[in-house]
Amino acid sequence: MKELYILRHAQKEIQNDYEYDYDISLSKKGFEDAKKIGKLLKQKEVLPDLIVSSPAIRARQTAQIVAQEIGYDKNIMFNEVIYQAFLNELIESITYTYDSVNSLLIVGHNPALTALALTFGNLKEELQMGNAVKIEFNCNSWIDIDKSNSRFVELIKI
Repeated sequence: MKELYILRHAQKEIQNDYEYDYDISLSKKGFEDAKKIGKLLKQKEVLPDLIVSSPAIRARQTAQIVAQEIGYDKNIMFNEVIYQAFLNELIESITYTYDSVNSLLIVGHNPALTALALTFGNLKEELQMGNAVKIEFNCNSWIDIDKSNSRFVELIKI
């Protein structure tokens, strides 16, 4: 059994005309929301074997705050592919995960994360900033994840 948590970064600052999207930080509310989702995940006893995040500032900040809140003490892996990824690129990145990882948390951006949740979890709405989805796969290898062996478990809202 493999568990996938899909977490969209928390609320970001308003983008200035001169600011590159990659460098946009979390807003004050975003920092608070990241702590909230971290606390919710801790209450649900979520402690993934691996956290993989987009390296964009807001996703990085979200991943670091959540890691601290849930007591994740390993390194967070930053994967450039997650930033501005297409659905097939996200799926491919997940399938490259070592099979010793049974629980994976991905922190990234829309529209790809919503597409991922729709594909494997039949999510019926857009994944909002700071919210997470849990999906289980009835398989022993990440390379075998598929819609046919996936099961939507829950949408975790702040």
